[in-house]
Amino acid sequence: MSPFVLLLALIVSPDPEGILVEAEEFADLGGWTIDTQFVETMGSPYLIAHGLGHPVAPARTTIRLPKPGKYRVWVRTFDWVARWKAPGAPGRFRVAVAGRELETELGTRGADWEWRDAGVVEADTASVRVELRDQTGFDGRCDALILTRDLEWRPPAAANDPDWRWIIRDRAEPEDGGEYDLVVVGGGVSGTAAAVSAARLGCRVALIQNRPVLGGNGSSEIRVWMKGGTRRGPYPRLGEIVDELSDAATRSPGQGEEFVDDKKEAIVRAEKNLDLFLLHHATGLEREDERITSIIALDIRAGQRKRFRAAVFADCTGHGVLGSLAGADLTVREQDHMGMSNMWRWENAESSQEFPAVPWALDLEMDDFPYPKNFHAEWFWEGGFDHHPIEDLEAIRDWNLRAAFGAFHAMKNKGGREQHRNARLTWLAVIGGNRESRQLLGDVVLTRDDIVAKRAFEDGCVPTTWSIDLHVPNEQYSGEYLKNSPFISRAIFDEVVDRENGYPVPYRCLYSRNVPNLFMAGRCVSVTHEALGTVRVMKTGGMMGEVVGKAASICAKRGVDPRAIYRDHFGELQELMRLPGGSRRSTVDAELVVAESPRWTSEGLARVRGIPVEQIAGIVVDNHRARLVGDWKTSTHETGFVGSEYLHDDRSGKGEKSATFVVRVPKSGRYRLDLSYRASASRDRRVPVSIRTRERTNQITIDQTRPPELAHGFTSLGEVELQAGVPVQVTIGTRGTTGHVIVDAVRAVPAGAASGSGESR
Repeated sequence: MSPFVLLLALIVSPDPEGILVEAEEFADLGGWTIDTQFVETMGSPYLIAHGLGHPVAPARTTIRLPKPGKYRVWVRTFDWVARWKAPGAPGRFRVAVAGRELETELGTRGADWEWRDAGVVEADTASVRVELRDQTGFDGRCDALILTRDLEWRPPAAANDPDWRWIIRDRAEPEDGGEYDLVVVGGGVSGTAAAVSAARLGCRVALIQNRPVLGGNGSSEIRVWMKGGTRRGPYPRLGEIVDELSDAATRSPGQGEEFVDDKKEAIVRAEKNLDLFLLHHATGLEREDERITSIIALDIRAGQRKRFRAAVFADCTGHGVLGSLAGADLTVREQDHMGMSNMWRWENAESSQEFPAVPWALDLEMDDFPYPKNFHAEWFWEGGFDHHPIEDLEAIRDWNLRAAFGAFHAMKNKGGREQHRNARLTWLAVIGGNRESRQLLGDVVLTRDDIVAKRAFEDGCVPTTWSIDLHVPNEQYSGEYLKNSPFISRAIFDEVVDRENGYPVPYRCLYSRNVPNLFMAGRCVSVTHEALGTVRVMKTGGMMGEVVGKAASICAKRGVDPRAIYRDHFGELQELMRLPGGSRRSTVDAELVVAESPRWTSEGLARVRGIPVEQIAGIVVDNHRARLVGDWKTSTHETGFVGSEYLHDDRSGKGEKSATFVVRVPKSGRYRLDLSYRASASRDRRVPVSIRTRERTNQITIDQTRPPELAHGFTSLGEVELQAGVPVQVTIGTRGTTGHVIVDAVRAVPAGAASGSGESR
């Protein structure tokens, strides 16, 4: 991590002696964090002092100067709120060299990344320590430093170009990173699943991830819980690898440990065919004709570029970075797109807590944002809807930070002051959770019309079970900022997707139509804006990764490209998609050993999967069709549920909540009504249930600590007389409850009739 002597003579300097120091290469980062989100636009990873208003520990490194003497220090930085002409310069920091703090405070001016003169320092020895000293804890940022003995020298305009750094470092040629069957770029759920899937089927795989942890949006850095149904549809073993990687989160955003970063990394490192490269950022690639021959990745901490060669590549970056570099056909929705979330958490301490004035943050009142109940500011803290999802990405993230800090300031120092004396901010995502940017185009571009019409593609494979969920600005919030830069969203749910069985996404959405050896998985696949609303959730993206990994193994075995899998080898891919997720072979030509997923036995797999509605006797209404009042959470924690998940309320914020199921029977007669729930000691003993027919309303209570008496978790609510086509309403409420209330499904079964296979205990 040593800095490099500059050939300053190349940029017309009379004295070639100087030093370039990349901030992300500091030996001790202290409390500063490496940010790699905006390399495409600002040119480099950098350090950010994200201390939530408390100055972070200094970042330190030792450098060796050409000789003792006076040096002028230049620092690449900016005032991150200056683009909005906001007062206060929150990101202030100073540089110290050899223990001497320079006179210039940095991060105080400039609306864009530029080199700033930090001052002159006298170095008594050649070996000196350099420190970045945060002053505020409010997201100061430093990209790099130059120390030069030519006190009159100024960095040229070209010094903002990352290629300039490689020229002056005299390291234009990357090191050899190795040759693989598959290189996966992006270590979110889709990329991790793709890498594991391919490695288990004998591919030599490199997984390139520009963050220190795996999981992407589903990591401790961003804390979006993984959603979407797995293990269903035409290939019910798809999703087993995803389930191995799944988090333990009970809320989004939850505690960092709930997102099991360590478990994800351990699963990856257990694969002998898989090499993991954390903190490596893909910055370029090499091609022959339309084919990618290698990617160039920057080893962020070592400051060295590496060349990774492969026969096929997978873009799992979310932003379609690899496809963009390769010239893939793509679309970018520049306006009216889904945005970036930066969620946050707070808690009550035992004593009064101070929060400083933030004149640079958004000037918010309590009515300008939804109160973060249960101490969570959730997914809907989202911005950037009408800003370019790539070119404006850093500004979108920074606007979200201003919104979060402005909201917490309103809670602490304005309208919420009395009730929040002890409140303190404990976490705010500095790494954004993105939803939509580039879509790489394949041989099929999936549309909403395809999904609504249930168009059956012969290569349909990955089951998408999430509703078409599109986010738009919430007109109720954002105050004066609503018109131009809203920061709170609402979801528009188009519930045309079969959430039990899923709609099979075609394989032809998972490879590029014009870059012959490029796969993609995750939210950058070949779909329209509307179709993205259903396929973008992480478990669905992870299953795309599983399919890509399996297809890549056929590419390696047969010496073909992704398109040829569909044309000539799709039957072979189908066989692999039917295999348990733990199946493996040592090489692509070795004998295949069929094995269950390391996490689940076949018995446990059937139990955890949930019971498809069509396998249950009677007229079944699952929870996703219930009319909900209040804040209900979905869960798959307990086993044996109906359909894809069940609902639970939250004891920390009861309120008036209800779930109403409407059941219609095709034939008049007497029916038994049943309610399905998951029992445990934490449930409530007197859950109120009302049954409303045309003639009367019955009120009963259910003890959900007791296991239901019928199979599939059903308990009887009693018998009622029903008319054909006339609705009966079953409402489960929370009034008077103190324990958890669970809602799964309601059904009607003809009275006196057998309930069907497996229904009696």
